[in-house]
Formats: sequence, C-alpha cells, structure tokens
Amino acid sequence: MPLARVETSERVSRRPSQIATTERPLDRKGFVPLYFQIQCALVEKIHSGELKEGDLLTSEWQLARAYHVSRVTAREALHGLKTSGYASSLRGRGTFVTKPKREKPLTQLRGFTEEIAERGMVPASRLLEQRVIDATAELAESLEVQVGSPVMRLRRLRLADGIPMAVEKTYISLSRFPGIQQINFGEKSLYQTLRDQFSVHLAWAAETIEILPANCEESRLLKIPAKAGVLSISRNTITEDRVPIEVTVSRYRADRYRALVYIPATAIRIGATVYKEN
Repeated sequence: MPLARVETSERVSRRPSQIATTERPLDRKGFVPLYFQIQCALVEKIHSGELKEGDLLTSEWQLARAYHVSRVTAREALHGLKTSGYASSLRGRGTFVTKPKREKPLTQLRGFTEEIAERGMVPASRLLEQRVIDATAELAESLEVQVGSPVMRLRRLRLADGIPMAVEKTYISLSRFPGIQQINFGEKSLYQTLRDQFSVHLAWAAETIEILPANCEESRLLKIPAKAGVLSISRNTITEDRVPIEVTVSRYRADRYRALVYIPATAIRIGATVYKEN
C-alpha cells in the first residue's frame, strides 16, 4: 500500500508516495462488497506492521487506481477504516493510520495498572503530586469523614507502552489508611496497595461520565490539541463494608478510549432497587 511516513514532529513527509501498481486481486463475483474487501486488506497491512501508526494513507484516487475500483468505492473503504478506529483524517493533510480506541468497560472495577496489563501493554505512572490536604466539605461528604480531616491528594499521569493515556486525581482519607501518604505511587499500584497492605476488598463504585474539553495542563501532559475532548470519569469507590475509600477523577484521551457499558435486559438497577421485566 503506498504511503508516506509522519515524523515524530507530526509533519508530513514531502517526498512523493511510491504508488503500488498491483494489489491483491479483489473477488468481484462474490457477495462481499469491494469496499469492504479493500478495508480488510488495509487492516491486514496494519496488523502485519506493513502500515504503522502515523503512516499517511494514499488518497481516494490513488487507492482507486491501485485496486481498479471507482473513487466512490475507495472513499467507502477509507470511511470504514476510520469508523472502525484504524484511521483518522486531518483537514488538508490526509488520512493517517491510528490504533483502534481502547474500550473501557464500566461494569468492571479495576485499576489502571491491572487494566492495561491485561491488554498486553506495559503500564506506568508519572507522579505529578502527592501531598496531604484538609478535606473540603465536598470531599468530607464523599469520603464520610470530618471537614478538615487529613486527606492524601494523589495526581498521576498514566501511561501505556510509554504513551500518555490519562491524567488521574485521587483522594484518600488518612484516618482510614494511616501512613499511605509515605508510599511512592509513582511506582506502586494504589488498588494493589489497598488490597495487600490494608486488606481492602472493593465492592462497587458510583461513576459519573462526561466528555469535557481538556484544560491547558491536560493538553500538555496527554499531548493532545488544546481543548480536545477527554473522557472524564469521576468515581467514588465503596468497600464490601459500605465504606467509601477513594474519590478519583480520571481524564482519558478521547482519541484512545471509549466507554463500554453492559446493560442487562432482565434487570435494571436504580439506586438500591432492582426492577425486573415481566
């Protein structure tokens, strides 16, 4: 597949693409649409490494010429590639190979470290802030502590394979977890520490999900454009003993994440009541 590489500065190479004269023949007598066959061929090139993240794909007419199809068919193939998360377009610059968005299941209570490791990626954290503050009225209500009681504020940049994925801010009550502020959470997993050192068993969490514009610091840390959309998830985590242990606000890159919610058809939970279908 003809392409030009994007440098790390995100400037497109000015060298002309080498146009492929032949591609794998399409099955023109079968039931699979031609545009979908081209889309699948491009996905195969991405999975094999022939096309890499950041590569500039050819234009519609180049793709049409390579596969001997109309520009409408080529346009449909590129559109399918973008809607499936394998490509994105920049106005005036072209269509680039991207990695599909990571789905964040909202029905599974897991920490970032565990979640990223399960995806076969290497999790890491950069410590932005770790200090003790006085609980505000809002924090005291969420954590069920006294106003002004000591709370650890923990801010971290979360990375996967070295790529910034989220900016996370967490509040933990020191009256429930004395000494936790001494642990370096730039190197340690918070949830694993709560399990191993404080025998905490998480039960459930209340989450609020929003799409918000990134502020200046988030844009810089996540390496995204100013005011780009971020997936904001505010979480209040509760133990099996119905004790709130943390308040966390995570800002995920919207170009890397999408929320995945499983809703059973047989039961809908509202508060503490379960309404079942007849």
